[in-house]
Amino acid sequence: MARIVLGSYMVRYPLGGNLSWALQWLLGFQKLGHDVYFVEKSGYPNSCFDPSKGTMTDDCSYGVATVKSLLSRFGLQDRWCFVDLDGCYYGLSRDRVAEVFKSADLFVDMGTHGSWLLEAADSGCRVLVEAEPAYTQMKMEQRLAADEVLPDYDAYYSIGKNIGTDKSTSPTAGKHWYHVFNPITVDLFPVTLADSDAPFTTVMNWRAHEPIQFNGVIYGQKDVEFAKFIALPSLTSTPLEIAISGKNVPTEHLIRSGWRIRDAHAVTTSFDSFWEYIRTSKGEFSVCKNIFAATHCGWFSDRSAAYLASGRPVVMQDTGFCDYLPCGQGLFAVGTVEEAAAALDEINGNYDAHSRWARVIAAEYLDATKVLRRFLSELGL
Repeated sequence: MARIVLGSYMVRYPLGGNLSWALQWLLGFQKLGHDVYFVEKSGYPNSCFDPSKGTMTDDCSYGVATVKSLLSRFGLQDRWCFVDLDGCYYGLSRDRVAEVFKSADLFVDMGTHGSWLLEAADSGCRVLVEAEPAYTQMKMEQRLAADEVLPDYDAYYSIGKNIGTDKSTSPTAGKHWYHVFNPITVDLFPVTLADSDAPFTTVMNWRAHEPIQFNGVIYGQKDVEFAKFIALPSLTSTPLEIAISGKNVPTEHLIRSGWRIRDAHAVTTSFDSFWEYIRTSKGEFSVCKNIFAATHCGWFSDRSAAYLASGRPVVMQDTGFCDYLPCGQGLFAVGTVEEAAAALDEINGNYDAHSRWARVIAAEYLDATKVLRRFLSELGL
């Protein structure tokens, strides 16, 4: 049994999809029999999102209460710590966190931006797992070009399966990148019968952050890619719905084009509401961020993994993930709006079979115990 500390963000953004993303790693390590802990820091002013008020704030009380309740459901009530902007510790005490780090075999950094590396100095192995392939490497290259010193890790992992290969145009920032899927705890998402008239849905941020320019090319977000598929409702009889947040969302244009619109924050208020939204969907249609498609980085969504685990077929814009996941039965990678319409019609023509195949893909390729056992084996644990 290894002692594993996972650093990520849950308190700062306590919405269902984000909570689910980090939870899958924690539960995967736990199911493998490891001694797992979660840590997080505020880091900078107004870094905590309070969904009840819709504001960014230094007040972490909403996120702390949410994470405490969620982790307690899975026996992790004494296995978490959050440090606010003033240095106050919630959950584990400062001394207990220091003890855990000193005896840890592995520290996994998934979005703490190196803020725990001092505490992790005596841990057996320190690993960066980045979830924004190509974007992360470009930002690292820019920092190196500005003579900044990057945080140092023993190993570097990317969710983009093509990062560091000749299949992707992404830079590497001089690092050797290993690869890992976003894991999913399959039995956490039981398969239920889908209503025949339920829509294909997704949860998305129209523009998660500003575009990045690298080597003279500007790389954008989902707002750029969605324009390629906006006519999809006119090409299929399948109802299509997007739960959306972000800046400058063209809501009226989307509605006129045939899309049903929901508020992303409303449908992902909690982990349970996130799963309920998936459960009441027939499947998922999703575009990806422009930077993922343009660099062919091989990214595959943790959200899409949850749809698959729930027996909900997925039609997703191609990023190169079909080199690593079976496509054409339960999961489709598409490059054009016509391909997306054809995939939806194929699924609806044999839905029960595609639903079964979706679950099989999740169980065989994305299950947390399988993904994380391989991950730990590569690290010698």
